[in-house]
Amino acid sequence: MHLLFFDDCPSWLVADERLRAALDRTGHEDIVVVHELVTTIDEAQRRHFTGSPTILINGVDPFAGAGAEPALACRVYPSAEGFDGSPSLDQLVRAIGDAGA
Repeated sequence: MHLLFFDDCPSWLVADERLRAALDRTGHEDIVVVHELVTTIDEAQRRHFTGSPTILINGVDPFAGAGAEPALACRVYPSAEGFDGSPSLDQLVRAIGDAGA
Protein backbone atom coordinates (compact mmCIF):
# COMPACT_ATOMS: atom_id res chain seq x y z
CA MET A 1 0.00 0.00 0.00
CA HIS A 2 1.43 3.37 -1.04
CA LEU A 3 0.49 6.90 -0.13
CA LEU A 4 1.99 9.40 -2.55
CA PHE A 5 2.14 13.08 -1.66
CA PHE A 6 4.01 16.31 -2.14
CA ASP A 7 5.23 18.63 0.60
CA ASP A 8 2.91 21.57 -0.10
CA CYS A 9 -0.27 19.58 0.51
CA PRO A 10 -1.34 19.04 4.13
CA SER A 11 -4.20 16.66 3.18
CA TRP A 12 -1.86 13.69 2.93
CA LEU A 13 -1.58 13.61 6.73
CA VAL A 14 -5.37 13.25 7.07
CA ALA A 15 -5.36 10.60 4.33
CA ASP A 16 -2.66 8.71 6.21
CA GLU A 17 -4.71 8.71 9.43
CA ARG A 18 -7.86 7.59 7.60
CA LEU A 19 -6.00 4.93 5.64
CA ARG A 20 -4.52 3.49 8.83
CA ALA A 21 -8.00 3.47 10.44
CA ALA A 22 -9.48 1.79 7.36
CA LEU A 23 -6.79 -0.88 7.39
CA ASP A 24 -7.44 -1.51 11.08
CA ARG A 25 -11.19 -1.65 10.52
CA THR A 26 -10.82 -4.20 7.71
CA GLY A 27 -8.46 -6.46 9.65
CA HIS A 28 -5.35 -5.41 7.72
CA GLU A 29 -3.49 -3.75 10.57
CA ASP A 30 -0.33 -5.62 9.52
CA ILE A 31 -0.14 -3.88 6.13
CA VAL A 32 2.64 -1.33 5.91
CA VAL A 33 1.81 1.99 4.27
CA VAL A 34 4.77 3.26 2.28
CA HIS A 35 4.93 7.06 2.10
CA GLU A 36 6.37 8.39 -1.15
CA LEU A 37 7.26 12.03 -1.68
CA VAL A 38 6.72 13.14 -5.29
CA THR A 39 8.86 16.16 -6.18
CA THR A 40 8.83 16.54 -9.97
CA ILE A 41 6.26 16.40 -12.74
CA ASP A 42 8.32 13.63 -14.39
CA GLU A 43 7.98 11.58 -11.23
CA ALA A 44 4.25 12.37 -11.15
CA GLN A 45 3.87 11.10 -14.70
CA ARG A 46 5.82 7.90 -13.98
CA ARG A 47 3.82 7.18 -10.81
CA HIS A 48 0.40 8.20 -12.26
CA PHE A 49 0.25 10.78 -9.48
CA THR A 50 -2.80 12.95 -10.16
CA GLY A 51 -2.45 15.03 -7.02
CA SER A 52 -1.75 14.82 -3.34
CA PRO A 53 -2.67 12.56 -1.72
CA THR A 54 -2.77 9.60 -4.10
CA ILE A 55 -3.37 6.19 -2.56
CA LEU A 56 -2.33 3.04 -4.40
CA ILE A 57 -3.85 -0.26 -3.37
CA ASN A 58 -2.12 -3.18 -5.06
CA GLY A 59 -0.54 -0.60 -7.37
CA VAL A 60 -3.90 0.85 -8.46
CA ASP A 61 -5.45 4.21 -7.63
CA PRO A 62 -9.05 3.25 -6.76
CA PHE A 63 -10.11 6.90 -6.86
CA ALA A 64 -8.64 7.77 -10.26
CA GLY A 65 -10.98 9.84 -12.36
CA ALA A 66 -11.23 9.42 -16.11
CA GLY A 67 -8.87 11.78 -17.87
CA ALA A 68 -7.03 12.82 -14.70
CA GLU A 69 -3.64 14.26 -15.56
CA PRO A 70 -0.45 13.95 -13.50
CA ALA A 71 0.03 17.05 -11.37
CA LEU A 72 1.91 18.49 -8.43
CA ALA A 73 -1.24 19.85 -6.83
CA CYS A 74 -3.60 19.12 -4.00
CA ARG A 75 -6.26 16.64 -4.99
CA VAL A 76 -9.93 16.70 -4.03
CA TYR A 77 -12.22 13.74 -3.48
CA PRO A 78 -16.02 13.80 -3.79
CA SER A 79 -17.85 13.01 -0.57
CA ALA A 80 -21.40 13.06 0.77
CA GLU A 81 -20.67 16.55 2.15
CA GLY A 82 -19.11 17.95 -1.02
CA PHE A 83 -15.38 17.76 -1.64
CA ASP A 84 -12.61 16.78 0.76
CA GLY A 85 -8.82 16.74 0.57
CA SER A 86 -8.69 12.99 1.16
CA PRO A 87 -10.99 10.00 0.81
CA SER A 88 -13.35 9.40 3.72
CA LEU A 89 -12.88 6.47 6.06
CA ASP A 90 -15.89 4.73 4.48
CA GLN A 91 -14.53 5.29 0.96
CA LEU A 92 -11.20 3.79 1.98
CA VAL A 93 -12.85 0.79 3.67
CA ARG A 94 -14.81 0.13 0.45
CA ALA A 95 -11.70 0.53 -1.73
CA ILE A 96 -9.71 -1.88 0.43
CA GLY A 97 -12.55 -4.41 0.32
CA ASP A 98 -13.01 -4.04 -3.44
CA ALA A 99 -9.28 -4.56 -3.99
CA GLY A 100 -9.19 -7.65 -1.82
CA ALA A 101 -6.27 -6.16 0.04
